[in-house]
Order: sequence, then C-alpha cells, then structure tokens
Amino acid sequence: MEKEFTGTDTYITSGPLREVVNASIVLGRPLLVKGEPGTGKTLLATAVAEDLGMPLIRWHVKSTTKAKDGLYVYDTVQRLHDSRFSDHDVDDITNYIRMGPLGESFRSEQQAVLLIDEVDKADLEFPNDLLNELDEMSFYIYETQETVRAAHRPVVVITSNNEKELPDAFLRRCLFHYIEFPDERLMRDIVRVHHPRIQDNLMDAVIRRFYHIRAMDELRKKPSTSELIDWVQVLIEGGVDPAELSRRIPFLGVLLKKEQDVEFLRGQMVQ
Repeated sequence: MEKEFTGTDTYITSGPLREVVNASIVLGRPLLVKGEPGTGKTLLATAVAEDLGMPLIRWHVKSTTKAKDGLYVYDTVQRLHDSRFSDHDVDDITNYIRMGPLGESFRSEQQAVLLIDEVDKADLEFPNDLLNELDEMSFYIYETQETVRAAHRPVVVITSNNEKELPDAFLRRCLFHYIEFPDERLMRDIVRVHHPRIQDNLMDAVIRRFYHIRAMDELRKKPSTSELIDWVQVLIEGGVDPAELSRRIPFLGVLLKKEQDVEFLRGQMVQ
C-alpha cells in the first residue's frame, strides 16, 4: 500500500480497526461495520477519506431504497418536461441519466471512499442485488446500452445497525468488524480530542459517572460516545463543579433519551 489508514486527529481508532480497514483496501473488498449507535460507524468512512486524501461519496439507505438507485436514475419526468416546454435535445438520452452514489464512485477520476450507510434498513434483497456490481465493478445502462466500469476500485464502507440479518452470500464478500464500545482509556482520548482543554478533575468525574450509568442493565438505551461528548460540552459551558457529579447528574436529558430511563435514574439518585 502506498499509504495506510492510521486514523485522524478527530477520529481515534483501535489497532484492530485500522488493520481491517487496510486489509479491505488491499483486498479490494467491502468492509461491513457494526456496533452500537454512537461508536463511530458512519464517521469511519469520513475519517478514511480524510486520512487517505480521497473524495467521500455517501449513500444513505432508506426502507424504500433499491439497489438500482445506487447505479443510475433515468429521469423520464425531466425528459417529458423538456419535450413539452423547452428546446433541449430530448433525443439524447444521456442528458437524462443521473449517476447514483455507486455510479459516481465508479466514474470518479480518483479512487473514492463509498459509504453505504445503514444497509439493513432496505429490504432483504437489497444487499444481494449489489453483489454483481461490487464484484465486477461495473454495471450496464439499458437506456443508452453503455457499460460503466470503475476507473478505480472504490474503498467501500458499509454500516449496519443489526436491524435484520444480512444474506450469507453478501457477508462472504465482505470483511467484517464490530466496533467495540471504547474502554475508559480510549474514551479519555476521544473526549480530549473534542475538548482539549478539559480539566483533569472534570474528566475523572465525567468518565466515572458515565461508565457507572452505562453499567445499569435497567436502562433501555444506554448513553453513547456522541452523547458523552455533548454532555461534557454543556458541563464545561455550564461551569459545573466536578464534585457535583458524585451527588447529581446535571443535564440528564443530554445523556438519556428515553423517559423511562430518566425516571429510573432519578429514582436511583433519590435513594
């Protein structure tokens, strides 16, 4: 490899994550990333693009997304409009072919990072429908009888929230990594990246209270890294004394997002 992914100043990575990203690049295989919300799955693609100096192309998958949407779209509505109300050359169909995110990554003049975000939101056939294009790095446009081939094989990062099982055929073609929730040491590094001037006594109190809350099995939605970073910011802006965190939890609504969890934790503090 000419250059290896090492992380960025704002995206702290573990050794195993760096290794699997670089293996994905060397092998030319998509990297499927899982992990609980807030562990940086989506931001990984941004960090890879920034670190390796590649353009980032995002494909945010929805429940209605079809695999073809990522290849190209034939804008028949615009063509009909132009045929009635403008002087465009409607006979040239290429004017109405719009590349989707996968198509854009194939046509990119330099190697790009393609993020396929939340692949499990689409129907069960969606991952399988991408297999040929991801294997062959090409697809056919029927309207123009043109084959689009990747000038450079994109670095493909696929995220999943485990909402549904992905097909085995799809999994066989991917490398896989589960982003573990950061331990306290790594979390300190992450917090300090976002809040470099945080005082040591506040850092100690925040980390201690945060992991105490996450250890409560009764919580329906445990606070994530992104919520911790927001919490630290409001604690700093609010001038909260670190000693207070042993008695109460200021700005609880920044950490917890479910009513039942807030009520449970308030009950614990009263006891």
